[in-house]
Amino acid sequence: MKRVFLFVLVFACAFSLFAQDNIGQPNPAEIGVTAANQEQSLKEISVDKFEMDGYWNSHISPDTGYTASRLFASAGPLAKEALEEEEQFAIEEKYVFGTRIDFIHRGHTTVYFRPQRPIPIEGITKTISLWVAGRNFNHDLYILVRDYFGREFELFVGRLNFPGWKKLTVAIPPQAADGRNGIVQRNYHYFNKMGIMVTGLMIKVDPTEAYGSYYVYFDDMRAWTDIFTENNRDEDDMVDSW
Repeated sequence: MKRVFLFVLVFACAFSLFAQDNIGQPNPAEIGVTAANQEQSLKEISVDKFEMDGYWNSHISPDTGYTASRLFASAGPLAKEALEEEEQFAIEEKYVFGTRIDFIHRGHTTVYFRPQRPIPIEGITKTISLWVAGRNFNHDLYILVRDYFGREFELFVGRLNFPGWKKLTVAIPPQAADGRNGIVQRNYHYFNKMGIMVTGLMIKVDPTEAYGSYYVYFDDMRAWTDIFTENNRDEDDMVDSW
């Protein structure tokens, strides 16, 4: 009996370690809905590089604190690799987006980071990633997305309990088979209407660490997306806009 228990315990530990090693590294080809005829054309694209002054702003309830946000001159994390197009056209990255949060008192609170307008992502989005310097606090980061029907969803990206820069990745859950529930990215009647939009970021603050000043930095938001339909549109199709 003891041998059986020991075997089960070792197997459970090994499975747990394997699962932890794969958390945050989903395979885009195995996520979400597929394009027509189950074919895919996966590509990693840039969503936002946090390079435009004043494009992002931050907000917290004035009852719990206040925020200050701006761009900082920095090339960002050294481990970041440039996309093929960025290398081809020698696109230079000069800034990262930083926010300081000053808490008035401890408690449950939420900090929002919003772009001036929602950022569309072409194709069917599989994963979204960004680099974050979280300063090793137990706050939780979420990304806010808007689906085909205009509904906003909160997706947990990760806990900010790490020092320095780290790349965090979230998989976009697949829509339901009926095409109406879940995060809907495509309408099966119209191949020219699909995708999601990024409407912001959100930090849910750990109340035990909601004191003093907290600093957080963001850089280089990207997405793995399926652009099969974009590359295979019928040029002679009619446009339903009349």
